[in-house]
Amino acid sequence: MTISNFLKNVFQDIKQQTRNNYLFLPLLLVLITIPMRYAYNSITTGVFIGISILAFKKRHFRIEKSLIVPIAIYLLMLASMLWTTDLPETKSALFKMFPVLLLPVCFMINKPFSQVQIQKIITYYGYSFVLFALFYLGRAIFRYVLTKDSSVFFYHGLVTEDVNAIHISTYMVLAYFSFMIQANKTVYVKSALLLLATVIVLLSSKNLAVVFLILNSAYFLYYFNNQIKRKLLITLIGFGLVVTVVFFQELKNRFEIEIASNLKENTINREISKSNRLVYNVTVGEAWRTERFDKNDFFPGTALRVYQFRIFNEMMQADQVFLTGYGLNATKHKIKEKRIEHNLYEGYDEFNFHNQYIQFFAELGVLGFLLIVTMVLINLKNGLNNKDFIHISFAVLMISLFLTESFLSRQRGIIFFMMLYCLFNASIRNRLKKEIE
Repeated sequence: MTISNFLKNVFQDIKQQTRNNYLFLPLLLVLITIPMRYAYNSITTGVFIGISILAFKKRHFRIEKSLIVPIAIYLLMLASMLWTTDLPETKSALFKMFPVLLLPVCFMINKPFSQVQIQKIITYYGYSFVLFALFYLGRAIFRYVLTKDSSVFFYHGLVTEDVNAIHISTYMVLAYFSFMIQANKTVYVKSALLLLATVIVLLSSKNLAVVFLILNSAYFLYYFNNQIKRKLLITLIGFGLVVTVVFFQELKNRFEIEIASNLKENTINREISKSNRLVYNVTVGEAWRTERFDKNDFFPGTALRVYQFRIFNEMMQADQVFLTGYGLNATKHKIKEKRIEHNLYEGYDEFNFHNQYIQFFAELGVLGFLLIVTMVLINLKNGLNNKDFIHISFAVLMISLFLTESFLSRQRGIIFFMMLYCLFNASIRNRLKKEIE
């Protein structure tokens, strides 16, 4: 099949699916504009919400138990205005978090997507991220030719810090599995898998690399009946990741810093040290117990998250806000106070808790924490019940990512999580019932 015929078929199929469900194309556009400038994604999200409201028909309205939870989360965010310690920040964040309320409502007042339509949305989403992968690699090659700096191929250097490597690698993992689940793996599908896997590894944090390996292993264990093939494929994946870590210096350095800094204290961080000023890595133990740090102390990934969990505990004990939290987006000044108290470098003022569960607990209290945990567990349960590997992959990604990132602190994270959560979980019972029948 030629490219022109392929594109023609895609266009015709999208046109037909949009006739069947008027939200098909608007939803697809929301997903594929997430990595673009905020304005583009804001426009497509606004169009999706606008069409949802204008096309509302009473017969389509239904109460979705899975979608009540995010609505409850937003209402709690709104209620936090009554006790917030930073009202301007809370008001500002309420507008940014509006999709947490609006998207579930849009799904409940409109015609539900069929399982086939959901699969097609994910397939076209995968195609779009192949184009993004080609763009990122092409731009990196061009920049490398100009600068001879290999860092343009790795982490934020590949996609810019604003777009964020962890976010893009998360989107890429879902795109990767949209090709992996295809029964007929043509040369084009295999090429797409190789391309996406390469970009995922170049972008990935240590944690996401491990989750990516686990999901691949789970897929092969579940879908491959031949025991020898299973073991061989899992071995090849593991070997591939080991080779990647060993031979790609940037990834190797990231793993070495993490491991070395937790085996021995006072290790020097040679990546950011200068000839006139050495920078020392903080261990997990030091992050948990040291009262005052030096300005040239650096927190590797795990140590930073341990420190953030520590100051969360200190804040809860000191201020007794276990039930209510400080209010939506109202913890910045408290984190800064702790930074000053423990004598950290000023740049750590900009860091949030790097853990979505703790972030919600600190801002919205124990109820906020329980609601977000309920939400991710519902997502996982429905994926397992539906035996949908893409849904399961999304659920596992979010559960693990929320442990290491405050993913919903960014607009891209909010839209990605909420749109896919609603898509996968809306009318799940109806889809299961139809499949059984």
